Amino acid sequence: MGQRTTLYEHHRRLGARLVEFAGWEMPVSYGSPVAEHEAVRTRCGLFDVSHMGEIEVTGRHARDLCQRLTTNDVGRLAPGQAQYSVVCNERGGVIDDLIVYCLEATRYLMVVNAAHTQQVLAWIDAHPEPGATVRDVSAEWALLALQGPAAVGVVAELLPIDRAQRSFTVSEHTWFGTSVLASRTGYTGEDGFELFVPATHAALAWEALLEAARPRDGMPAGLAARDTLRVEAALPLCGTDMDAETTPLEAGLGWVVALDGPDGFIGADALRAQRDTGVPRRLVCFELEGAGVPRHGYPLLADGHPVGAVTSGTKSPTLGRFIGLGYVAVERAVPGTSLTVQIRNRMVPARVVRRPFYQRGRKGE
Repeated sequence: MGQRTTLYEHHRRLGARLVEFAGWEMPVSYGSPVAEHEAVRTRCGLFDVSHMGEIEVTGRHARDLCQRLTTNDVGRLAPGQAQYSVVCNERGGVIDDLIVYCLEATRYLMVVNAAHTQQVLAWIDAHPEPGATVRDVSAEWALLALQGPAAVGVVAELLPIDRAQRSFTVSEHTWFGTSVLASRTGYTGEDGFELFVPATHAALAWEALLEAARPRDGMPAGLAARDTLRVEAALPLCGTDMDAETTPLEAGLGWVVALDGPDGFIGADALRAQRDTGVPRRLVCFELEGAGVPRHGYPLLADGHPVGAVTSGTKSPTLGRFIGLGYVAVERAVPGTSLTVQIRNRMVPARVVRRPFYQRGRKGE
């Protein structure tokens, strides 16, 4: 039996199918995963992502610690701003990807993947910064993600948010007599908010969000929809699409790597060397020209020879096509390049396509 979020019994009452994920019992779906996917794309869906890890860094050198541990330039953040980033090892390999929030000049919040919370905490502990205090506050927060075109309207009914609040910013509000954080972020490719609510108030917030979402045909959504949504948006999953043997440059995340910033970070030297010599492989989007789900580890071939491997794949509910992510030799990473996916003993033709598959306002190629 895995760990359970404070909303576990609510998920059971809603008829969720619960599975083990990253050591947690989580709802994979409440009914049809495709219906939940479509709700997020066209209306809104509510996810319980309270299994995510939250690490608070405070003190006069809190910024310095965050700057040294993460690849993006934390020095650019003002209070109320956030940034997507990566924690790397000395070789430039990905330990985890995360969002860093600047709540105050001396207070930062790192939100990390559930499967890697303890690993990131151990990494921080091995690289201390005098004047910075680190605390695992994961158990103190519930994290609820309302995603989709109607999400902003729903949240605005419940909290005095600014509808024009920009992406990757966070605002603080009082709700049910307690302080909550409303972050305009998400992991679906849609607009929306992630709400940090004290765990003691999670049930109140969950029920209020569902009640406000239902008139818009919103619904609770599970991990299955979350996965198909993020694959369509080509959002990599750490541990699946990148790991300690993969660099953020290979994963297409060079835009969050501040190699020329004023302060160095762990792994910067290795990543500069890779930038200068050129990456040997890249994470690409590909689309199958036949039927079949490309699963993690399936070989990618060109001209009959292995050139890489699948990391994620699904049948896209939005596009109605079989799609996947995978690493290929850099010369094969150009959109339009022909590939073959070996699905068990079948060879299915595919082609590299522009990243991402789905983007708001663009329905693919």
